Amino acid sequence: MLADRKGPLKGLKVVELAHIMAGPVCGLFLADLGADVIKVEKIPGGDDSRRFLPPDIEGESAAFMMMNRNKRGIAIDLKTADGKAALERLLMDADVVIENYRQDTMDRLGLGYESLREQNPRLIYCAVSGFGRTGPYADRGGFDLIAQGMSGIMSITGEAPGRPPVKVGAPLTDITAGILAALGVVSAVVARASTGKGQFVDTSLFEAGIVHTYWQSAICFATGVSPGPMGSAHPLNAPYQAFETADGWINVGAANQTNWLKLVDVLEARELLDDPRFADNRRRMNNLEDLVEGLTVHFRRRTTGEWLDRLNAAGVPAGPVLSIAEMHEDPQTLAREMVVEVDHPVAGAVKALGLPIKLSDTPGGVFGPAPRFGEHTAEVLAEHGFGEEEIRRMTEAGAVGG
Repeated sequence: MLADRKGPLKGLKVVELAHIMAGPVCGLFLADLGADVIKVEKIPGGDDSRRFLPPDIEGESAAFMMMNRNKRGIAIDLKTADGKAALERLLMDADVVIENYRQDTMDRLGLGYESLREQNPRLIYCAVSGFGRTGPYADRGGFDLIAQGMSGIMSITGEAPGRPPVKVGAPLTDITAGILAALGVVSAVVARASTGKGQFVDTSLFEAGIVHTYWQSAICFATGVSPGPMGSAHPLNAPYQAFETADGWINVGAANQTNWLKLVDVLEARELLDDPRFADNRRRMNNLEDLVEGLTVHFRRRTTGEWLDRLNAAGVPAGPVLSIAEMHEDPQTLAREMVVEVDHPVAGAVKALGLPIKLSDTPGGVFGPAPRFGEHTAEVLAEHGFGEEEIRRMTEAGAVGG
């Protein structure tokens, strides 16, 4: 199936020396867009996400399969001379290498950016780390929880000031760092088309968290005051948040004046329209607590479904608060092919999330499952000039696995 891959990056050879999430997200996007991503896993054990159990499907880690579809997998022991030599040969004609090791790990192996670019000037070297490769924190390890706290995300997440800090439920900085890295790689590929040279791409979980604070940073720069958590509310516009209904919750985005007037009409809440405290956005934000209380009285009178019908008919932006399972079954999710099925040789038919980037002429997609540990070791080594006997000897010595 991987032989049938297509997309704008088809023909791009990527060596992924990354584990768990941020680096693999970068590789995932490149692979979905057509690149040949060769995932190099350590011996013993492989990617740590193989041991994120439960859940598993027929013994295969659901987490690993989610992050590594569309990739070919090889297993190498970089502590052996043969293993290191095998990796060096892979890198000699690679277009891109992705790594998320600690600072100087690749340099100690003799495979850092400066060494590799002497032998392969066209190589694009992408490093995804906790805090970036420069600055006083460059030597620190990276974890999503730490990055969410230090980037300010946890200070603006939660129900209200004075409550315990809350992280975003999803590993926001891991995923965003991977997407930023993929954007950096593609940008470097475009630049290489005119310069003929590769370059170093450097991004981090810390910066991935910071870029999610655009609105809050704008407020802080302008006022000198750090915004705090506001639940589901918006820091600049109101009403723009979740409201309790007769049977659950509904999100309503009626922040501009036109939608505010439509909302009041749908709710039949004339008293709010006549209240000077809510006459425009500035006054609604200044009286947000009273505004929410007044609106909630009306929203509790009907079910979420009833309000959705009325609000959608009036053109007021609104939507339900779905569980993950409900999101998977939503008709828009399915129409956009954001839930796909992949045939895995062990786990069978496995569902995965689809590619969120749609291209009209060179679409990417999901072409194959995540590799079993070392599944493509012999195949990849043979493509790089290793003979059958040599591969057998290296396998028996434990330098490579499959």
